[in-house]
Amino acid sequence: MKGMIIAPANDTESDKKLAKSLKLFDVYAVATGAMFSSGLFLLPGIAAAQTGNSVYLAYMVAGFLILPAMVCMAELSTAMPRSGGAYFFLDRSMGPMMGMIGGVGSWIATVFKSAFALVGMGAYLALYIDLPITITAVVLTIAFGVLNVLGAKETTLLQRILVGTLVIILTAFIVVGLSRTGVSDVFSPDPAYGAFFREGFGGFITTIGLVFVSYAGLTKVASVSEEIENPDRNIPLGMVLSLITATSIYTLGALLIVTALPPDELFDSLTPVADAGEVFLGWIPYDLGIALLVVAAVAAFASTGNAGILSASRYPFAMAKDKLVHAKLGELGRGGTPVIAIGVTVLTMVLVLLVFDVESVAKLASAFQLLLFGLLCLAVIVMRESQIDSYRPGYRVPLYPWTPIAGFLLSFWLILEMGAVSILFTAALAIACGVYFQAYASKRVKRRGAIYHMHRHLGHHTYEGIEHELTSIVHEKTQPENLRYESLVGRAAFVDYGEGRFDSARLSRELSEIAQNEFGLDEKVAQSIFEGDRMDVRAIRPNMYLAYKIIPDIDESQLAIFRFSGSATVAVTGARKVHTLMYLLLPEEPVGLDLRIVGHLAEVAQSDNFEERWLAATQREEINRILARDDHVFRSEVSRIPVLAAQKGARLEEIKWPGTCLIMTVERDGELIIARPDLQLRETDIVSVLGEPEDLGLLYDVSSIE
Repeated sequence: MKGMIIAPANDTESDKKLAKSLKLFDVYAVATGAMFSSGLFLLPGIAAAQTGNSVYLAYMVAGFLILPAMVCMAELSTAMPRSGGAYFFLDRSMGPMMGMIGGVGSWIATVFKSAFALVGMGAYLALYIDLPITITAVVLTIAFGVLNVLGAKETTLLQRILVGTLVIILTAFIVVGLSRTGVSDVFSPDPAYGAFFREGFGGFITTIGLVFVSYAGLTKVASVSEEIENPDRNIPLGMVLSLITATSIYTLGALLIVTALPPDELFDSLTPVADAGEVFLGWIPYDLGIALLVVAAVAAFASTGNAGILSASRYPFAMAKDKLVHAKLGELGRGGTPVIAIGVTVLTMVLVLLVFDVESVAKLASAFQLLLFGLLCLAVIVMRESQIDSYRPGYRVPLYPWTPIAGFLLSFWLILEMGAVSILFTAALAIACGVYFQAYASKRVKRRGAIYHMHRHLGHHTYEGIEHELTSIVHEKTQPENLRYESLVGRAAFVDYGEGRFDSARLSRELSEIAQNEFGLDEKVAQSIFEGDRMDVRAIRPNMYLAYKIIPDIDESQLAIFRFSGSATVAVTGARKVHTLMYLLLPEEPVGLDLRIVGHLAEVAQSDNFEERWLAATQREEINRILARDDHVFRSEVSRIPVLAAQKGARLEEIKWPGTCLIMTVERDGELIIARPDLQLRETDIVSVLGEPEDLGLLYDVSSIE
């Protein structure tokens, strides 16, 4: 039986948390915008030169091959929604050195790709405006950086507009192209391209590796997971919708481009979408169709650059909070954004644009991105096998462990396909990060990753902080359910046995009857409590045990408390001199609610003089007060509570409450009355009011309900 440890919140740390302002469409916009740029507007000609007509199939297969990395990232993001994405996941799973490699590598890869995208944007703008491409890219970088400083909402609003415009125009391009060409013609290979696999199957595999990087931006949304509302739902759903969009547009777009353009024209084209658009959309007056495609290209490059700055800046921010880089990078500005981290990111992008051959460096950084994909797949295995109770992802990788294993092997296979230069660059960057960690950060950081929890013979090296941190994350994720604990205590079934012998069979019958009579569960559901998986058991005091289990068919948590006194005895294997058994039944959602409630019970049970007060309590109201958290429950006479006195004569359903307050129980003439919506309060009633501490304080302020 394991004890439950609840780590206290660190005020300084909490002050640095980013606001949760991003919704499902923002997740979709960031992920989609990070994918569309060179992958469709520059790459099809290069890819077609390697594999011919089968280029569209290469895009489709690459979309499927990103799935293992995507689902692994989704699991890690819902379990640990924190800024830094790949950095945070690798740090907490395999230790701070690996986190350093992941954080710096992700930051560099994103900076280079974003800079490359803005060069492409400058090139497309140059078709209509006579501007130097590099200077245009620098100006755009600074502009997007300023927008990121203003706030995540402002940044993602632009991202929504850019991605919405991009997807609408490209969808129209595909629909019009298919209607004018005909589906049968599209799927009829052009003989001029030669065999379906132009350079054989080996050339096709190489092309898959080339276009695979087009999907790499999909997982960048994980770096802003701390700012996403309801991450358990919005992260995996947003990523899936984004991947469906990207795969469909990439595949059908490449198919139309190959159909529209002859090989000699396509192979040399740096604007394949616009060139194909002249064939399909040339009938539209004033070249409006081509202009719209240029708008789509600009939107694509802009969304990649904007999303790149947004996600890249979160890596140094997260590392600064963990003392791996200078603390200044972890400071938030007035807009609630990491201003210094954004500034450093923008400055680095400007230097890259002015000094390097951006296209060449961006290709090298792609190999490092593949390395990160492989390590993140491995991180899922580490976190699962560590068996840390507080690792509670809202989404779980299907077909575990085969999916992350496949993703790990696939990533390294694709790295090998990218050539010796890319491999050397990746190795050199990883070594440089390791050297920096040893020289600067190793003396400042005492954390160890969850990997030490995988092997019991390394137990003396385990780092309990990871368990505390994951527990605090679970509590934060279930914050809307914060008051469910007190509500649960208020409606709990309590039975005091003064005599008799209670073994497992009798306790099972007792609980089944309570589940039906007190909780309103049907007989089949009540009997299923002891079927299938065994209940988890916690010793919350030496003579007090809590057994809990998730029951799929219930909507809210239920608690049954059995207390034994006098000649009553408990004959359960492993239990001695037990005076209290608690049975907690929990719904499947929200994920992590069991940790919150069990943690509260354990915390209350460890309070001063708890056992003496618990065993001496005879009235139900006393028991409620002992189990409830004192700072969340207020008990007084109605006439002495101004907010209630001002609404005398009203039914409970009509009463206006400040904030989260609600009635838990009512004592009237010595009787305990369950709070019902139609119950009319009397001035002499004694009520127990449940609420957050700051809201309970408003019970004396009548203006709080006006």
